[in-house]
Amino acid sequence: MCARGSREPPAWRKDRPELPNLGRRPMEFARDYSYFVVAGYHFLLQSDISSSRGFDARENQFVMTPTTAFTLDFAAATDIGCQRSNNEDSFGYDAEEHLYVVCDGMGGSAAGEVASGTAVRALIESFEALGLEGTGSQPPPPVARRLAESIARVNRHVWQTAAVNPQLHGMGTTLVCACLDGSQLVLGNVGDSRGYLIRNGVCTQVTLDHSFLAEQVRSGNFTPEMAANSNLQSAITRAIGVVEEVEVDLFAVGLELEDMFLLASDGLTRYLQPEEIAATVTASADLAPNCQNLIGLAKARGGADNITCILLRVGERGESEAPPPADASSSDAPSSKDELDDRGEDSPAEDATPADLPETEPEPQCPAE
Repeated sequence: MCARGSREPPAWRKDRPELPNLGRRPMEFARDYSYFVVAGYHFLLQSDISSSRGFDARENQFVMTPTTAFTLDFAAATDIGCQRSNNEDSFGYDAEEHLYVVCDGMGGSAAGEVASGTAVRALIESFEALGLEGTGSQPPPPVARRLAESIARVNRHVWQTAAVNPQLHGMGTTLVCACLDGSQLVLGNVGDSRGYLIRNGVCTQVTLDHSFLAEQVRSGNFTPEMAANSNLQSAITRAIGVVEEVEVDLFAVGLELEDMFLLASDGLTRYLQPEEIAATVTASADLAPNCQNLIGLAKARGGADNITCILLRVGERGESEAPPPADASSSDAPSSKDELDDRGEDSPAEDATPADLPETEPEPQCPAE
């Protein structure tokens, strides 16, 4: 079990409740990876799940049904919260790959922010590198496999970084990420940062928390009420970089137009129930204000930890919007806070959108003392 400890984080890129009616089934994906099927995901690897849509048990192979080509709009924001002296959360994205990640570092002093920032950068770099392995007649690995292997590489990198630097011993980070894969979104997580689906006004947690309390609730030893009142809110059972090998959970969701997804650290999710998230996030509104509204609610209720979220919205890709080639490089346009800062341009210190210059929103406030 890992005890979590809490800068202005970089937005770096190169550019359960239970799950009723979502059809989650655990599967073997590869050694050290758990794989789940959510809402009609097609990428199935075992014949014993032949009842799931898109799987041909006779040939034991994956079958993809032609579907609408999707794209993702997104916005992201982070806040130090009301009680921390520094921000150990980090978020990042590669808009060309439609890859998004939130990490919540731990380890005290500067180690937490080093862990989360290192993990964000390593995930984006590893995912791109694996995509470049497909050359000539060999396609790149499937998105789900690239994501799983990338997270495994991230874990080893953070663990090795801590091992060679005594000041960083014991550092680690949670990780939740999402990547567009045709007509589905693949999510991966380690720790208690969460991924939610918001569809038709209903918010459902997709990922599973790797925390002591969540596991006690799932095993029936605690009720949700007992867990909510426990003083063990920060005890997690898996984290990136704490051990050399870590088990990764992967999930996938079949997409519908106007679906929204929220990736968030527990500084947000400990204060907001799914129904409150659904009521706060409006699909027709700009995403950046939605992020600020979620952060504002968490701060108004105490904001004891750093608060970070990425909101994604599913849209239909226009005919002129061809998907980027596998070896596409970053565009010249700045696409993260770090890049904007490097170029000396003015930018909101803690927000990121596809344009990277959202309209300024009022600063979320902490409760009056």
